[in-house]
Amino acid sequence: MRNRIIVLGFILFSGAFIMEACQSEQELNYARYYMNGKQVYEQHCQNCHGTDGRGLAKLYPALTDTLYLKNNKSQLACFIKNGLNDTITVNNIEFSGQMPAESHLPDIDIAAVITYITNSFGNKQGLYDVAKAGADIKACQDLNDDKQ
Repeated sequence: MRNRIIVLGFILFSGAFIMEACQSEQELNYARYYMNGKQVYEQHCQNCHGTDGRGLAKLYPALTDTLYLKNNKSQLACFIKNGLNDTITVNNIEFSGQMPAESHLPDIDIAAVITYITNSFGNKQGLYDVAKAGADIKACQDLNDDKQ
């Protein structure tokens, strides 16, 4: 009887361990984007926006404003790819400085860094994939072409 309990306990523990270790493809994909985005952020964004995403006074906006990021999520790829030469208001603070373009970054890196930003610093907005980044960048380019 004691051996049966030990075997049953082992089977239950093993099953729980295996279930915990198995992640869905979506969870794995999110983790890949997030970790790659963290690296892109550290290389290209951290100097201005800070390690904690709090920005720098009135020079560089914080990335901790969940509402701003959520309401402008489709524009973030354009800001990163093309830079920003406009006044924006984040956390009730106006920023009119220039954000340099990171036009050399491929769409996959832009998607990764947006996934990282929108899921760090108090934000929890889920995966932003390369297809969405590509579509948002194209929409931004189409809008700019229409203005010219």
